[in-house]
Amino acid sequence: MKARISRNGTDKLPWHVLYQAALFETDHDQISLRIAEAEKAVLSRIRELFTATHDHIEEDLVLDDALYALHALRNCVVHDAHAA
Repeated sequence: MKARISRNGTDKLPWHVLYQAALFETDHDQISLRIAEAEKAVLSRIRELFTATHDHIEEDLVLDDALYALHALRNCVVHDAHAA
């Protein structure tokens, strides 16, 4: 599954779409960009929820997990790039 996301429209996409695009990116030249886009979108959503008055604990947990996974993916990619 290869994500097809143009650079122009990433600000309009939901965080979870960008997150999945980062997870499933197979082009090593694009993976760092995908991770950065996903991290930006997740952090933006976290900021939105910070001011929300409704209960959003479940989404908070999912967003935390997503950031953790992106961080782990970044560490794997950077490690693989230095090993090559």
